[in-house]
Amino acid sequence: MDPLLIALAGFAVMLLMIFVHVPIGVAMALVGVTGFASIVGWGPAVTLMASEPASAMANLDLAVIPLFMLMGSLATAAGLASDVYNLAYALIGHRRGGLASTTIVASAGFGAICGSGVATTATFGRVAMPEMLQRGYKPDLAAGSIAAGGTLGIIVPPSSMMILYAVLTEQSVLDLFSAAIIPALMAIVFYMIAIQIKLILDPEAGLPGEKASFRERMAAIGRAWGVLLMFVVVMGGIYSGIFTVNEAAAVGVIFAFVLALLRGKLDWKTLVGVLAEASAGTAMIYIMVFGATIFSYFMAVTGAASFMIGVIADLPIPPIAILMMLLVLYIFLGAFFDEVAAMVITLPLVIPLIQSFGYDLVWWGIINVVVIGIGMMAPPIGINVMVLNSMYKSISLRTIYRGIMPFLFAELIRLTLLTLFPQLTLWLPSIMG
Repeated sequence: MDPLLIALAGFAVMLLMIFVHVPIGVAMALVGVTGFASIVGWGPAVTLMASEPASAMANLDLAVIPLFMLMGSLATAAGLASDVYNLAYALIGHRRGGLASTTIVASAGFGAICGSGVATTATFGRVAMPEMLQRGYKPDLAAGSIAAGGTLGIIVPPSSMMILYAVLTEQSVLDLFSAAIIPALMAIVFYMIAIQIKLILDPEAGLPGEKASFRERMAAIGRAWGVLLMFVVVMGGIYSGIFTVNEAAAVGVIFAFVLALLRGKLDWKTLVGVLAEASAGTAMIYIMVFGATIFSYFMAVTGAASFMIGVIADLPIPPIAILMMLLVLYIFLGAFFDEVAAMVITLPLVIPLIQSFGYDLVWWGIINVVVIGIGMMAPPIGINVMVLNSMYKSISLRTIYRGIMPFLFAELIRLTLLTLFPQLTLWLPSIMG
C-alpha cells in the first residue's frame, strides 16, 4: 500500500479516535506505532514505543514542565491570584473600566506563575467575576475581560506551552521566553485599549470604582510581596543567567510552597490535592509528547511531510498566503481543543512546512501560541468561553461572545503585526543571546 495513503488513513483514524474521546496522546501513539509497523515492521515499531518515551523522560528541558505546573498549583492554593488582583485593583481600579483592566493585568501576573490559559480563566472566573458584577459591570465586559485575560496564561513567560514547543522542535526555551516578552506586553496594552473602546461605545459597561488611598495601596503591595518577589527571583534569575530554567522552576516551587505554608493554606489534604493536580497535568502532557514523537516518526517514514511541501510549493500563491491559511486553521483548532492538544497534533506536519519557507522556528513558536490563544476565546466554541459559561450558567454564551469581540479584534491586530514584523518577536532573543 502506498505510504502516502497509509499516512492519510492514519491521520483520519487519529482524528476519529480523538472525536470518540480517546486521549489525544494515546490516539497519536497507537496510530503512529501501527502505521510505522505497517511500513517498517513490528520489530522497529515496538522498539520505537520503548525508546521514545524513555528519551522524553530523560529530557531535562521537558523536566521543567512538572516543576512549573507544581508551582502554579501551589500558587493557586496559597491564594496568590487574589493578591495579584487586589494589588492591580488598588493601583488602577478607580479608573473607568478599572476592574476589567485589573483583570487583564492580574491575569498576566498570575499567568507568569501558572502557565496555563484554562487555569487562569477558571481562577479569575472565581476571583474577578463576582467583584465586577457586584460593582455594576455589565456581564459582557466582565466575562470578555476574563476570557481574554485567560489567554495571557500561555504567552506570558514562563509558559508550559512554550517549553513543550521548544522540546518538540529542539529550540532554546530561553529564546522562546525572551521572544514572548514584547508580544505579551502588546497583548496587555491592546486589551486595555479594547476596554476603553468598549466603554466609548457603552459608557455604562464599566463604572469607575473608589480610589484607593496611599495606605491601602501600600497594604496591597504588602500582601502581594510574596508573588512579586517570586516573579522577580524566578524570571530575573533566568534572564540574568543566575539560574537555568530548571533551577528557576525549582526555586519557584520552593517559594510557592513556603508562601502557602506561612499563610496556613497548606494542610495535608490540600498538599495531596496540589500534588495530584500537578501530577495529572504533567502525566497528560508527557503522554501527549510520547504520542506526538511516535506519530512524527510515522509521518516521516511515509514521506507525507515532504509530499505536502512539494504540493504546496507548486501552488501559484505566495508563502505568506499559505501562512495565513495555517493561522486560520490554528484558530479553528484552538476553538475545539485545549492549547497543548492543538499544538501537538499539528507540529509533525506544520514544522517541516515552516522550515521549507525559511521562517524562524522561534518566531513561529510565538505566532503558534498567539493564534491558539485567539482560538481559545473565538466562536463557535472557544474553550475559555466554555469554562466561564460552565461556572456562570446565568451568563449566556451570546453575552460572553459579545464581550470577547473587542478583545478578539485587538488580538487579530496584534497577530497581523507580529506576522508582518518578525523583529517584534526576534529582537530580544538576538540581543540577549
